Amino acid sequence: MASEPPAKKKCLGVDCENDAGALQCPTCLKLGLKDSFFCSQDCFKRSWSSHKTMHKSQSNILHHLVPPKAILPDPATGYYNPFPNYPFTGPLRPVYPLSEHRTLPKTIPHPTWWQDGNPKYSRSLTNRNKIDILDEKGQQAMRKACKLAREILDIAAAAAKPGVSTDKIDEIVHQACIERNSYPSPLNYNHFPKSCCTSPNEVICHGIPDQRLLLDGDILNIDISIYHEGYHADLNETYYIGDKAKADPDNVRVVEAARECLDEAIKAVKPGVLIREFGNIIEKVAKQKNCSVIRTYCGHGINTLFHCPPNVPHYAKNKAVGECKPGMTFTIEPMIALGKYRDVTWPDNWTSTTIDGKRTAQFEHTLLVTETGCEILTARKEDSPGGPVAMPGSEEANGAA
Repeated sequence: MASEPPAKKKCLGVDCENDAGALQCPTCLKLGLKDSFFCSQDCFKRSWSSHKTMHKSQSNILHHLVPPKAILPDPATGYYNPFPNYPFTGPLRPVYPLSEHRTLPKTIPHPTWWQDGNPKYSRSLTNRNKIDILDEKGQQAMRKACKLAREILDIAAAAAKPGVSTDKIDEIVHQACIERNSYPSPLNYNHFPKSCCTSPNEVICHGIPDQRLLLDGDILNIDISIYHEGYHADLNETYYIGDKAKADPDNVRVVEAARECLDEAIKAVKPGVLIREFGNIIEKVAKQKNCSVIRTYCGHGINTLFHCPPNVPHYAKNKAVGECKPGMTFTIEPMIALGKYRDVTWPDNWTSTTIDGKRTAQFEHTLLVTETGCEILTARKEDSPGGPVAMPGSEEANGAA
C-alpha cells in the first residue's frame, strides 16, 4: 500500500470529532453537494434531523443551476454508482453498496488504528527522517510476516478471474489473514474500509473493493498488507484478467513496464546506494516503454510501523533523503501509466486514477538490505499466479501460443 494517502475529511455528524469515512449523504449527492461525508451509518442517522435542513436551502438554488442526477439502484441487483455527478476520467465506475465492515477475532493482535482509524504515528522533526535498522530478531519477524503476505496475495490472485467481484477478493483476503493469525493492515487505516486494495485498469492505487465484476480484458492490481506479531508486510502485483487482457498490447506494455521497473530498481539495492537513485532507474525504464511514472505516491519504510522513513519516490531527479544500510526494510512500488503521470482522486477520498483515464500498473516488494545487496522478503514462489507475458504478436508470444 503506497504511503501518503489523501488527507481525510472530518465527519459532518453532530458533535462528532471523527474523520469521515467513504459514506456520503445520498440526498447531497443528488443535489450535487460535495464533501458531505460521515464516519458511519449510525452517525449519519443520528445527525439526520439537523443535516437535512441544508437540503431545502440548497435545493432551490442548485435545481436551477445543475440538474442533479439521481442515484438509481439497479432494480434487479440493488447496485448503484454512489457518485453520479463526478466527472470520471475513464470508463470505470464504482459499484455500491459496499459490503459490511469485516471484523477479526480479538485474539489476533490489532494495530493502533483498528478502532478509530488513527495510526497515531509521531511526526516530530527529530524522527521524520530517522530510518530504523532491524536486529536479527526484527529481520526474522519481517521474513515471517512477508512470507505470510505472499501466501495471501497468491490466494487472492488465484481467485481473480472474469465474473468475480473485487469485494469477493477482499473477503478471500480477509479470511486468509484470519487463518494466518494476521490483521489486514489497510482495514480502517485512516478509515480505509476494506482489507486490501484492488485497483483495476485506470486506478493507480488505493482502489476500494466493491461489487463490480471483473471483466475479461481487465488488468487488476491487488495490494496486500498484513500485521503479524507486531510487524507489517506489504506487496502487490498487477494481473491479467482473462485471455483478452493478455492479447491487448497496451495492457502488456504497461504491466510489463511496471514489472521491469521494479526488477531493475531492486538490482541496485545495496549498502551505500542513495534512496533517490531508484527513481532515476525506474523512470529510465518507463520512458523506454513509452510510459510515465506516477509521482504522487511513493514506497516507504516498513517494520513495526506500516509507513515510516525512508520515502522512496519512483521518478527521476527526486530529493529523497537517506541511503541503504544493512538491516533496513522498505518497499519499492512503482506505478506506471500509459498516458499522463498526473492523478485525481474519487469522492471516496481513496481511489486514485489517472487524469486521462488511461491504464496503469504497479508492482511492489518489501526488501531487506543485506551486507552485499538485498533480500526480497515478498519474493514470488515457483507456483505463484501471474508472471510475465510476452507482447502480443512477438515471436515469444507466438511460440507460447
